[in-house]
Amino acid sequence: MKYLKAFVSLAATICLVYFLNKPLGPAPALGPFLSPFTGFGQNGDKVIDKGGEEILKLSGLKEEVTIRYDDAGVAHIFAKNNFDLFYAQGFVTAKDRLWQMDLQIRAASGRLSEVLGKATLEMDQQSRRLGMGYGAEANIQVAMKDPQSREALLGYTAGVNAYIDQLAPKDYPIEFKLLGYKPEAWKPINTMYMLEQMTLTLAGRSNELNMSNVLKKYGEKVVNDLFPDYPMFQESPIIPSGTKWDFEPIPIPGKPSNHANSDSLAQFKKIPGALTQREAKPEGIGSNNWAVSAEKSITGYPILANDPHLELTLPSIWYQVQLHSPSMNVYGVSLPGIPSVIIGFNQHVAWGVTNTDADVFDLYKIKFKDESRAQYWHDNQWKPTRKRLEQIHVKGQAQPYEEEVIYTHHGPVTETDNSSGKHPELAIKWIGHEAGNSFLTFYELNKAKNYDDYRKALTYYVGPAQNFVFADNSKNIALTVNGKLPLKYKDQGKFVLDGTNASEDWQGWIPAAQNPYVKNPKRGFVSSANQSSTDPSYPYFINWVFAPTERGVRINERLTSMTSANADSLRMLQNDNFSVLARNILPKLLEILKPKTLTPSQKAAAITLANWNYQNAPESVATSIFEEWMPLLHASIWNDEFGENLEYPTRDRTLYMIIHEPDKKWFDNITTPEQETLADLTVTSFKAALDTLTKHHGPMSQSWQWAKVKGTEIRHLSRSLKPFNAPTLKVGGGRSIVNAITKRNGPSWRMVVELGPVPRAYGIYPGGQSGNPGSPYYLNLLKKWENGELNELIYLLEPAQKHPRMTSSVKLQKP
Repeated sequence: MKYLKAFVSLAATICLVYFLNKPLGPAPALGPFLSPFTGFGQNGDKVIDKGGEEILKLSGLKEEVTIRYDDAGVAHIFAKNNFDLFYAQGFVTAKDRLWQMDLQIRAASGRLSEVLGKATLEMDQQSRRLGMGYGAEANIQVAMKDPQSREALLGYTAGVNAYIDQLAPKDYPIEFKLLGYKPEAWKPINTMYMLEQMTLTLAGRSNELNMSNVLKKYGEKVVNDLFPDYPMFQESPIIPSGTKWDFEPIPIPGKPSNHANSDSLAQFKKIPGALTQREAKPEGIGSNNWAVSAEKSITGYPILANDPHLELTLPSIWYQVQLHSPSMNVYGVSLPGIPSVIIGFNQHVAWGVTNTDADVFDLYKIKFKDESRAQYWHDNQWKPTRKRLEQIHVKGQAQPYEEEVIYTHHGPVTETDNSSGKHPELAIKWIGHEAGNSFLTFYELNKAKNYDDYRKALTYYVGPAQNFVFADNSKNIALTVNGKLPLKYKDQGKFVLDGTNASEDWQGWIPAAQNPYVKNPKRGFVSSANQSSTDPSYPYFINWVFAPTERGVRINERLTSMTSANADSLRMLQNDNFSVLARNILPKLLEILKPKTLTPSQKAAAITLANWNYQNAPESVATSIFEEWMPLLHASIWNDEFGENLEYPTRDRTLYMIIHEPDKKWFDNITTPEQETLADLTVTSFKAALDTLTKHHGPMSQSWQWAKVKGTEIRHLSRSLKPFNAPTLKVGGGRSIVNAITKRNGPSWRMVVELGPVPRAYGIYPGGQSGNPGSPYYLNLLKKWENGELNELIYLLEPAQKHPRMTSSVKLQKP
């Protein structure tokens, strides 16, 4: 009997070992993950010892590099040449963010399915069909021909790989263990994929199809009325109204006389090889930046601020670093995977960016000769297409997925208006495909000394177009709407374009020197919040729709009245929770509600709104009512006429109609026999908002506080590993607020820089330097960010400089 028990025990052990080391479908084997020698237990981390010093022998270095760490876990890198500088940046970034870098490159290049299986195949198809690889390949060819960018890319690549090469399996970041794969060698093209991903996030969507549907259904008169090219209700453009343009415009293409829009409005159906429908860019994916002049500053020098609004993730999108070499000494945030600092400052200048929302993504209706799609009609002749074979390896499948993507001179033919029935028929013309070396812009800004250096650096930039704010120690402030902007006729790209007509092609580029800019304006500040770039006097077409106006209006109001500003003044403005939208519309809506019959609880809600100070504070109940109400009112106005596959009129146009055109026909719900009015929609949407809040949060009480209703959460990049998410946050703000924190988007990096002989700077992002959930530097900055505070950024002038917040150092040496 004892032998039988021993045999059963042994058999069970063997089976357990077998199954623990066998992948279960796409899931990894559990054995290596649970192992005390190689598993998750090896991923703990500790606070850096004060005064500790480590020496690492790494091949590929030219000279010794000193890295000093501060108490926030930020690396301050001191190198004797730029190759070693970027080598060390690649090394420390990989040390803290290796899995993040791997994940983002796989997403951009369409290779997630190699490690995640069929679940991400459609995402990979999207990346391939959009031409992300095509764009990255075009850009790396340009970058590697320039000696400066080549040195930076090769140095960074060598540093990342030096870190990977010294990793044992037990040292792999925990996500690699959970997913059962190992890091692969970094390549210079990966940096181009990162730039492609940034371009996709900020300039990778279009609304031409929906606008073409509106035009076909309602005609030109309605389009001109409901979709104006410049806001009707309120705007405060980035380049101040009335700015004189100091250039002679080049000839602007005329609209073709035989212009014809795409036949659309077909029912949506799945077409092989077509991009799937994409969600519109959520409001809150934007940014703020501004600079105040020396005259407005208590320091006697300009002060600059920037807070880019992006998805809030763990680890952060950004990575703090200081880079010091004989040619530069710069501090700020980088994007893991890209050498240099993207937003930051040095001893002489500071800069920041916000998204321009330029129209650099257009759709062209293609006419193919036959089903082979080997030729397409353009400029009165048949032209050959190009074919690109995309091969996607899928974990758990023996054979890769293969797809042939057709390219015209416009770009990949992977969008559809559903008129063909068999294949996509819309080509994508996108700035992400344009070959260039945008990296050089940031490289040059890192070592810039003055305004002229800033302007020169911008000339290298392709896209996505950004509003580059600037300040320097010569007491200049400036803002440039910058990027490679296509030369178009007015409204070109507002609708689907005719791909057979050469006059509808992009006809060149707006000269870089004629991109909108302002230097040292009389008002004493420059600012941007993704609103309209200029007033209508600017001669070129950039776009017809931008972010809603409220953030820009509020920023400009506060900066106009600001005197004796310091860093804290600008920090407080970054945290401003005032709702310009509520100020604009709520009095009108409450006036409509006043004579209506309401229940006691509805009256109480209306009184709460009437007593509101328009602050989207975390504890505000009125904010929750208003923020729930507004989308419902907007939907009740437009849903019946502008439902599926039609563009909605903008919020600005809707506000103008509510306040100045209350008798417009659009207030009637055409799906009911009654004729509804603005008053009817106001009341029903108000009641619906209260019903929704009651359903989810109970009767009106402290459970309706805005922080609880909004439920801001910062998730791990995996989206599914909940233990790696941040704890619940108590924050205010909102979509149209300067402090633009929504459920999942918000200020991904807040920075304020006081220029002067020695700059003083402050900054923070929600999370920490490390991507390791077991590290004390994973969430160490979160609480301060939640409270709206900033850390002083330690800017060292030399490697031996003493500072009480410096902790340890690492020396990188040749073997």
